[in-house]
Amino acid sequence: MFKTVLVPIAEDMVTPKVMKQIATLLGADGGSVVLTYVSDPRAPFIYTRKASEYKISDANHKKACAQHAKMLLEKASKLIGGAIKVKTLHEYNPTVYEGILEAAKKASADVIMMASHKRVGLKGAFMGSDTHAVIIHSKLPVIVI
Repeated sequence: MFKTVLVPIAEDMVTPKVMKQIATLLGADGGSVVLTYVSDPRAPFIYTRKASEYKISDANHKKACAQHAKMLLEKASKLIGGAIKVKTLHEYNPTVYEGILEAAKKASADVIMMASHKRVGLKGAFMGSDTHAVIIHSKLPVIVI
């Protein structure tokens, strides 16, 4: 049905159970999956007592993000298994949903498949949902698992 499925990943979803579920959903179609991880390119400010420890450089932050993304994407690829063609993509964007949409363009995805973290109460009101933002702004179909 779909040739290329973009699957944004987060650290908490790279588990054997979730990756097996994704592989099962994608296995019937024979398409490929593009796993993507979105990192904020801006280094966070670190408040300490010493001025020399005040801020990590943007270059060091990007290097750390790239290493973390590579580790997560490799782990997720292995958990999905060899039955499905898997590609990986690391995207830098300060806004997660925009990074996901940009990754979908770069991957020429037909559909975006993503997990939803249900947030309730004040946490939901203040943090919002990247999944909801992707659904609202995407021109592609979005499958929520």
